[in-house]
Amino acid sequence: MESLMILGSIALALMLGAMSPGPTFIYVAKNSIAVSRKHGLFTALGTGTGAAIFGLLAVMGLQALLLAVPSAYLMLKICGGLYLLWLAYKIIKHAKEPVASVDGKAQLMSYRRAYVSGLITQMSNPKIAIVLASIFTALLPKDIPTYYYVVLPMLCFFIDAGWCSLVAVALSADKPRRIYLRFKAMFDRGAGIVMTVLGLKLLFGTK
Repeated sequence: MESLMILGSIALALMLGAMSPGPTFIYVAKNSIAVSRKHGLFTALGTGTGAAIFGLLAVMGLQALLLAVPSAYLMLKICGGLYLLWLAYKIIKHAKEPVASVDGKAQLMSYRRAYVSGLITQMSNPKIAIVLASIFTALLPKDIPTYYYVVLPMLCFFIDAGWCSLVAVALSADKPRRIYLRFKAMFDRGAGIVMTVLGLKLLFGTK
């Protein structure tokens, strides 16, 4: 019973974290609306995989390693921030593309690419590992049961991928898609600006 209560508390904290807008939300939303629902779902599977990897690293003590070796954390932040800025540049660069060319993107982007892009976008933010490690440190017992090393990453995957999949399904419906196609340039520029801010925050923000 105690183990279930602990897992329930962690699941609630993870759900609140997954629902917070961030780079993964923006990218899943963009692929869902601008490309297709399936591409959005594959992107969500990628973000979920990234969350599971961070969950495993967090429960294994990545937080202690990153704090003990500041240069490692700094390098991860720089790489992640630069990736988000590159992603922002691509979004803004293609903002003026004709509406008619949007449907053609589904043929250019494979499901594998959508999955990998979601995974890389999730992995570009090392702060997630710190947040997960903080949650685990606060809620896990001193002696961590062995099966937690399997259950916690799975929990991270299903919560993150589940939420992002809901976003993909909701935003790929006909009405949101029509609105996006009508105001494509404005939406893309807005998404690019937000992604730029997140990238700069990651690069120059404090721990």
